[in-house]
Amino acid sequence: MPDVRTIFADGILDASVTHGVARLTLAQTGPEGKPVPAGQLIMPLSQLPAFTNGLVGLLKQLEAKIKEAQAQASGAAAAPGTPGNGPEAAPVPGGAFRFS
Repeated sequence: MPDVRTIFADGILDASVTHGVARLTLAQTGPEGKPVPAGQLIMPLSQLPAFTNGLVGLLKQLEAKIKEAQAQASGAAAAPGTPGNGPEAAPVPGGAFRFS
């Protein structure tokens, strides 16, 4: 696998397009609660729609997964006497998901 750099970001600090290249300055929340630069994502402007559509697709899949987990949790709460149901069967926030 090629050398891949991982950057944690919880926002976008700045975005610009120059000469057909999109530049997104990613941000992290700093120690004083203010955003600080974390890195820069640079891509050809022609690739930005596909990249954005990929993120939108990920959000839709995540929303569906959350709704599914909430439905299972509410179904478990509706039948508290059933073994394996109840509060202990509720999904754990921050669980891991893999999407294709």
